[in-house]
Amino acid sequence: MKNFRNGPGCVSRVLLLGGTSEIGLAILTALDLPASAEVILAGRDEQRLAAAGKELSCRVRTVPYDAADAGRHQAFIDGIFAVGSLDLVISAAGILTPQPDLEHDVQRAAAMIDTNFTGHVTTLLAVAAGMRAQGRGTIVVLSSVAAVRPRKANFVYGATKAALDAFARGLTDSLHGSGVRVVLVRPGFVTGRMTAGMPPAPLATTPAKVGAATAAALRGRRAAVWVPAPLAGLAVALRLVPRPAWRHVSR
Repeated sequence: MKNFRNGPGCVSRVLLLGGTSEIGLAILTALDLPASAEVILAGRDEQRLAAAGKELSCRVRTVPYDAADAGRHQAFIDGIFAVGSLDLVISAAGILTPQPDLEHDVQRAAAMIDTNFTGHVTTLLAVAAGMRAQGRGTIVVLSSVAAVRPRKANFVYGATKAALDAFARGLTDSLHGSGVRVVLVRPGFVTGRMTAGMPPAPLATTPAKVGAATAAALRGRRAAVWVPAPLAGLAVALRLVPRPAWRHVSR
């Protein structure tokens, strides 16, 4: 992995949670993994995981993982660490269900909350403990600009991202001095499979651009990255919009 080190030696073992995530896979591609590295793609769809693995130039192993099955996450992560140390974990599991569908079926809302937030918490707490024990490692958490201020058009999704963003910031502080690093990635609207059929929002980006920006952050020392970069300034402005005006924001 070019110029990306976290403690002694080069990164050699990577876990992608949400192993078919376009953004997660784009990050791996941008990191230009050496053939000797091992990538573990964790997800529910074995066929899609296998297909994704064929696009990578390193050794790939696929394992079953359900972000919504919190009761199995500790044992899952324990099993990963039992085989060897982990240098990098990318937490990319997520779904985007239209707000009207959630309001007509609250079980779908619960499923999105479990996938987008609860599953990250239960899995990454286990990951953090394992990395703390080994004294090194890096965790990448995929947040969103939606975390800044949820909109009425997708406020449940925005709430999951706001909660995840807060969790990642707290996790960063809790791991300070342990040798474990957390990188928080906040993309804007990403054109891809998840947003297919939706009109792009202003400052829309692509999985490849998010991957490149994340790889650059990993090679440096940044703890958070906005994609595209101007979103950082926009986020400040979003917080200042008066609430009556914010109610009219649709994108």
